[in-house]
Amino acid sequence: MHQDTTTADSPATSRGAVAIIANRRGELLLHLRDDLPGIAWPDHWSVLGGGCDPGEDPAAAIVRELDEEAGLTDIADFTELFEIRDEQGSGQVITFFAASWDGDETALPLAEGVKLQFFAPEHLDILTIPPFIRDGIDRYLAARPT
Repeated sequence: MHQDTTTADSPATSRGAVAIIANRRGELLLHLRDDLPGIAWPDHWSVLGGGCDPGEDPAAAIVRELDEEAGLTDIADFTELFEIRDEQGSGQVITFFAASWDGDETALPLAEGVKLQFFAPEHLDILTIPPFIRDGIDRYLAARPT
């Protein structure tokens, strides 16, 4: 993730973008973040994404971040969902996107973090997930057709 070493004191204009990626089975792709000092939410499961570069809008940022972090360039059906501020971490206003992808996550060239893994929604409760990401996933799941 770009710019995730910022603190909660970041300017209100600091922005980021993340993608909730689901496969055809309804599982969500999560990213185990590195356990490094100075990064936001070390050793937590999250969704892929990162900070917007100066002048970059969230839609462009998420496309760039997915390619940089995991080599994901064949994502379908991007939909902008909502924004949530990461109050306890980076302080950024994060734009959440939803997308579909049915590939093998273990074959992706992961450039950041420890691993990628699809999880069924009913298994997310046992994972350590940043509060703003958990809120976003919960909102996504509540609005998704069953």
